[in-house]
Amino acid sequence: MRRLYYELTESLRIAFAQIRANKLRSALTALGVIIGIVAVTLMGTAIKGIDAGVDRSFAGFGDDLLYVTKWPWGNIEDWWNYRNRRPVRHEYARQINEWIATNPGTTLKLAVPAAERFTTIIRGEYRLNNIYTLGTTADYARITRSDIREGRFFSDFEGQAGTNVCFIGFDVADALFPNDSPLGKTIRIKDQNFSVIGVAAKQGSFLGLFSWDSMVAMPLTTYRRYYRVGEDCEIRVQVDGTRMAEAKDELQGLMRRLRMLGPEKRDDFSINEQGTIREQLDPIKNGVALAGLFITGLALFVGAIGIMNITYVSVKERTKEIGTRKALGARRRTILLQFLIEAVAICFVGGVAGLTLAAGLTSVVGVIAPSFPLVFSTSLVVIGLVVSVFTGIFSGFAPAWSASKLDPVVALRYE
Repeated sequence: MRRLYYELTESLRIAFAQIRANKLRSALTALGVIIGIVAVTLMGTAIKGIDAGVDRSFAGFGDDLLYVTKWPWGNIEDWWNYRNRRPVRHEYARQINEWIATNPGTTLKLAVPAAERFTTIIRGEYRLNNIYTLGTTADYARITRSDIREGRFFSDFEGQAGTNVCFIGFDVADALFPNDSPLGKTIRIKDQNFSVIGVAAKQGSFLGLFSWDSMVAMPLTTYRRYYRVGEDCEIRVQVDGTRMAEAKDELQGLMRRLRMLGPEKRDDFSINEQGTIREQLDPIKNGVALAGLFITGLALFVGAIGIMNITYVSVKERTKEIGTRKALGARRRTILLQFLIEAVAICFVGGVAGLTLAAGLTSVVGVIAPSFPLVFSTSLVVIGLVVSVFTGIFSGFAPAWSASKLDPVVALRYE
């Protein structure tokens, strides 16, 4: 063990001495590894960034919600079947809440009705089109996780009275009131004046997903009066997030009872969750991963071939040195370790340089495109270093093995 320790330390010393003696050659050799590690790291930050961006976009809506709707989220195969379903009435929210009140052990916590559409909002000369407009009750403030920058959400009294008040998102406030506080000011929706009573804190959006930044909420009674919609809406139900599957089954059974569906009848409603949208984003993440894997593999392969070539050149240049060391008693293992550690050292230095470059590029992208949340984590650093070490072992083993097998007599006579 002591001899092996000595051989390792001596091989490290010789390896770094060779790198210092041939700085330019070592740098050019490590360039392929640097590019590969940058690709590995940026691919990882992009994938983690997609996950973080989706989480950030959904954060304001809560990840412990189930959505009872007429239409399912995602692919629709039998369009006519869903088209002919009965509407989901807002009264179901009250009935679900009554069930929750009489069943303390339920996984359901709170049901809130919601109706939504895109509309135009006007304030003086400012005009915003296609703003996500939500009609709901005062209980919505209890299930959302969006913070309030200023003001408040509308009260239960305002909701029941159907007053013309609204709660607006950060971007809406910034666009309509660029140099002023919107509290107490008036905006026009459906040719009606609405008083702004609150503004949500900035949440941010990602990949076009909804966020509170571009939304307006008003009492459901007010919404139904001006938009003259029918009974159809959706019910957002807050559940025990640790028992999501059980909560979904319980809510499905409860909705079947409320809609008086017999055992032989199919559900005429859908229960959706945010995981459905997350699954639809998986192809994007897989595409980024496949592209990154191809670029990474190509760059690392080119880098490995370059290191293998340079290691073979180094073996040829130092053939007499190898013969001398063997003649003095050096083992094959010692020679193999010397050249293998030299290849690994070049890859390791390239890996550190690649990680440094990737961190710098991540910071630059974060400044240029702050809406894309790149995540540069410690796990990516570990993966990058491990990949660089294995690349060195892969590329350096064959030349090191050939060096360890040299006949000392032949090596000493080499010119």
